[in-house]
Amino acid sequence: MSLLLLLPFAALLLKSATVSPAEFWRIATQPVALSSYEVTFVTALVAALVNGVFGLLIAWVLVRYDFPLKRFIDAAIDLPFALPTAVAGITLATVYSENGWIGSLLAPFGIRVAFTRLGVGLAMLFITLPFVVRSVQPVLQEMEKEIEEASWSLGASEFQTFWRVVLPPLMPALLTGVALGFARAVGEFGSIVIVAANVPFRDLISAVLIFQRLEQFDYAGATVIGTVLLVLSLLVLLVINLLQAWGKRYE
Repeated sequence: MSLLLLLPFAALLLKSATVSPAEFWRIATQPVALSSYEVTFVTALVAALVNGVFGLLIAWVLVRYDFPLKRFIDAAIDLPFALPTAVAGITLATVYSENGWIGSLLAPFGIRVAFTRLGVGLAMLFITLPFVVRSVQPVLQEMEKEIEEASWSLGASEFQTFWRVVLPPLMPALLTGVALGFARAVGEFGSIVIVAANVPFRDLISAVLIFQRLEQFDYAGATVIGTVLLVLSLLVLLVINLLQAWGKRYE
């Protein structure tokens, strides 16, 4: 753990410490940097929450229902894990471009996906969906159906049974999946750099901004932005872990 996590973090912090506080603040609060933070964290949070809802629905269908090609669909959930992120970005950019299969259908309505912030969100949705599904699915499989039947026999409606009986035991796993998905989305680079236009103040994320600074040999700027990204990520994950601790009271 020290070799993989603590030493790289320490090296990053020590490198950023070589910059004076005034210069650190100036770089960290540049308009283009602030815009990249907003695009990165807000889009990642929205993608994680959306996948929290639809990941739960997909896990529910895979566990509770039998249908044709179920095993194929279940295996396809793990595709973002095995697919290189650059390939995912090329695929999304091709399919959702104005001349793509889906993008050409959306273009007449004035909806552009590829090379916009919407494309960034789509890439984050694609790569983070498996985290929620695979976190919730085992818990659903172990949940006994008799508990729901007992709730129905006592007069509870289907909504009351889901809200008061089914959902509370799922909350820790669901929050874990959302947290993992959020962390993965914040650090995503390969697919977004292809599917987005990477234009400042539009769809430029912090990871791509750091890469651009490195290409310009601006190591101080890349280090400062990386440090801010690290601190903000840790703070957000701390909040999510507190929510997980709150959800575990239902276990």
